[in-house]
Amino acid sequence: MEVDRVLDKYPQAGRDSLIPILQEVQEGEGFLSQNSIVRIGRHLGLSSAKIYGVATFYNQFRFEPQGQFHVQICRGTACHVRGSAGVLTALERALGLKAGETSQDGLFSLEVVACIGACGLAPVIAVNGEFHAAVTPETVKSIINDYRKQAREDDDEG
Repeated sequence: MEVDRVLDKYPQAGRDSLIPILQEVQEGEGFLSQNSIVRIGRHLGLSSAKIYGVATFYNQFRFEPQGQFHVQICRGTACHVRGSAGVLTALERALGLKAGETSQDGLFSLEVVACIGACGLAPVIAVNGEFHAAVTPETVKSIINDYRKQAREDDDEG
């Protein structure tokens, strides 16, 4: 289990090691599970509530696994001005998800980010780091369907 491997690197750890431990566990497991939080708490002598309180303070930590296709939508100023609110609504509709959720089949997760750093491409979404520029509510369905097709092709090959 990934959490054991990480905790083994911090044998005498105290509270000051909490953030690096959380970061490493999430990097290895993809998210922070309830089990991981409990185990980290035992190792550090902290309550699960305390650890959860710290982790929820930072946007970098996730408590649900990401989908095979992790969709990020930028809501920064340039994207907002160019219509990212409508793109977000179209994404939620096409995926059957709200921001912060992962689909039941584990195929898609949706995350709203403050800025993706591609203002000249606004509005922009990224899927597993692949940028899609000048996205409109009308083009969302096609983009999502391309990823669904890719997943089916991957399943057929595997």
